Amino acid sequence: MSRRRGRATRPVRLRFDGWIAGMGTSSGTRIVLGHWERSPFGPFSDVMLDRVNGERLLLAPTPETADFIARTYAFDAVRAVPVRVSVEADTWTITAGALDLRFTVARRGPLGLLLRAVPGALARRPAWSALTDVPARLLLPGVRTRGGAGAGRREWYGARDLRPVDAVSAVFEGEDLGVMAPVEPAVRFGFGSVPRKPGVTRVTTTVELDRGDCPPGLLLGRR
Repeated sequence: MSRRRGRATRPVRLRFDGWIAGMGTSSGTRIVLGHWERSPFGPFSDVMLDRVNGERLLLAPTPETADFIARTYAFDAVRAVPVRVSVEADTWTITAGALDLRFTVARRGPLGLLLRAVPGALARRPAWSALTDVPARLLLPGVRTRGGAGAGRREWYGARDLRPVDAVSAVFEGEDLGVMAPVEPAVRFGFGSVPRKPGVTRVTTTVELDRGDCPPGLLLGRR
C-alpha cells in the first residue's frame, strides 16, 4: 500500500524546448516571448507583458496553456488569444491579440558561442541548471536558472544559445510602445528575470509539479 501511495504522489516533470525572447521598450513596457517548439501541450507561443502602469499581463493561445502558465507565474490579468510567431532569417514577427511585435536579432556574442557548445542532453538536466545558477547570476544580474514557482512548483532553465536583439517595434492596443530599450526594471512574473540586454535565448525549461496538480491529459500521455 505504502509503495503505491509513494508512486501516486511522486512529482511530475514537464519539459518545454524552445526560445525565450526578452526586451524592453522606450515606453516602459517590457515584453517576454516564449516560443515553444516542443512541449507537453504541443508547439505553442505565449507573451508576457510587464506594463508601465504595473500590470502584468499574459497572452496565451488556449485556456489550457493560459491556466498552466498562470499557475506557474504571477499575473494581474490573463487573456486567451491567438498567438502567431513567424521567423524568417533574423526577423521575428508576432501577433498576439492586441499586440503586434517585430524584432530582429544580431550575431552571437562570446556568451552565445559558449552556450552553443552545451550538449542538448546536458542542458535538459536539472542538475546542470542548478550548477549554472550562480555563474548566471554573476554574469547576468537578475537571471536565475532554478527556483520556486507558483502553486508549489519548481523550475530549471538550461540555456543552449543566446543572440542579441538589435531592433524592436511594438504596438499594443493601438499604442506604439516605442523603440528598443533595456529590460529595466526587471520583469516580475517569477523568481527571475530575463537579461537586462534584450536577447533571444534557446532554452529547455523543466517544470516540476505535484501529480495531482498536473493536467489529466498530460498524465495520460495524450500529447
